[in-house]
Amino acid sequence: MPAQFDITELHWLLDVVQSIDVGVVVMDREYRIDVWNSFMENHSGLGADEVAGRTLFEVFPEIERNWFSRKVETAVMLGTRAFTIWEQRPNLVRFKSYQPITGLADEMYQNVTILPLRSTSGVSDHVCLIIYDVTSVAVNKRQLESANTQLQELALRDGLTGLLNRRHWEQCMENEFSRHQRYERPTSLLMFDIDHFKNFNDTYGHQLGDEVIREVARLTRLYARETDFAGRYGGEEFAVLLPDTPVDGAYQFAERLRKAIAALQIPHNGQVLHVTISLGVAELVDTMLNHTQLIESADKALYQSKENGRNCTTIAAND
Repeated sequence: MPAQFDITELHWLLDVVQSIDVGVVVMDREYRIDVWNSFMENHSGLGADEVAGRTLFEVFPEIERNWFSRKVETAVMLGTRAFTIWEQRPNLVRFKSYQPITGLADEMYQNVTILPLRSTSGVSDHVCLIIYDVTSVAVNKRQLESANTQLQELALRDGLTGLLNRRHWEQCMENEFSRHQRYERPTSLLMFDIDHFKNFNDTYGHQLGDEVIREVARLTRLYARETDFAGRYGGEEFAVLLPDTPVDGAYQFAERLRKAIAALQIPHNGQVLHVTISLGVAELVDTMLNHTQLIESADKALYQSKENGRNCTTIAAND
């Protein structure tokens, strides 16, 4: 049997342990609890007398026993400390969070140190767990990461429509052009703009014009697949890149979108307004040397739709 942990000789140390704002648990090699400080009492709701002699796994059944035992045994064998950090494992034991950031974390995030304790004979017959409440640090870091992600996303999006901005959209075009060269998968592009939009703006005002642009963007997002790249190309002009899509599929997509936008009802001063779009569709072909040639091809088809009376879709002719 291992030597009994002599608590009476360390009464002054236990006074310190009781007062510090970290969890301290001392266990024998069978994981039976000998020391349980006030931090543990306050957060678990269990007094030291209630847990004395019980195993850590009885008190905290949520602990993954195999993983934790390996961690402890390695620390004892090497005679060194072992650590767990919240980024790898949010907590060892489930304590509610009482930080002044209510609502941002239901449970306490924890860093844990596993410390082998040696007796006077040099045998590691006890193990100390030190549990640190790092909820504030964890929540602040996650908030910062979330904010950075949102900022990065905003930097890629058009502020009015939420579609990809032109710069990022063209970067996606370049990437898809390279992918097409490698894998020769069909790729199509449709470009469209709102018919007579300047007259609409001049007649009804920029505020309603912006609302129309947002509605057109909303329908574009609705009809586009997750793998498509829908962007605001500029002003009232939009573009949707359709990977793995031949030109006939792109034409069908364009017609569905055109009809949906034509059916939009825009209320204004007791009347209902309507807008239409003109579209050009082009497929990426091997003779194209770069992505800008695909844009030019779809753009030419778009202007052909305008010459044909607008509110229609034209497929680019392959030169």
